[in-house]
Amino acid sequence: MTERHNVFISYHHANDESYKKIFELRFGNRFGVLVHGSVQLGDLDPNLRTETIRQRIRDEYLRDTSVTVVLIGTQTWQRKHVDWELSSSIRATKLNPRSGLLGLFLPTHPAYRANSYDRYTIPPRLYDNAQCEFALLADWTEDPDTVQDLIHRAYLRKSTHEPDNSRDLYQNNRSGQRWY
Repeated sequence: MTERHNVFISYHHANDESYKKIFELRFGNRFGVLVHGSVQLGDLDPNLRTETIRQRIRDEYLRDTSVTVVLIGTQTWQRKHVDWELSSSIRATKLNPRSGLLGLFLPTHPAYRANSYDRYTIPPRLYDNAQCEFALLADWTEDPDTVQDLIHRAYLRKSTHEPDNSRDLYQNNRSGQRWY
């Protein structure tokens, strides 16, 4: 497949950095998938208004990206930056249209190769968008053709499905085994 898309990776920095690096190395340069930097701790003042945070993420971090790939590890759902990135990705602004959304279950997640998942162990906003068929969920793979196909399918969905961005943004990171 020759379809190429600019991709933003959203992930749990402390737990899943190695998978992000593998993704960048395997697909970032070799297969034309451009990977942009994720929001890091301290990049955004959490005291800013919610609307300002969303606008800055969309226009500064997600600029020119067409698909956001969420690396779903065991604690990805807990991270406020992941929630903020997802919310901003599926939001169209004057400078940027919305992005497609692809969630990849990492081998560390119980749903990897399980054919089902516990909704309370993935980011809530990702779950909402999988339910309305805006987001595509799949298992982690290092096969370039499969990854390219998944990214392209997520890209196409952004034109055929409406996203669900109705949840309030996380104000803080969360803890526990699952969200409720």
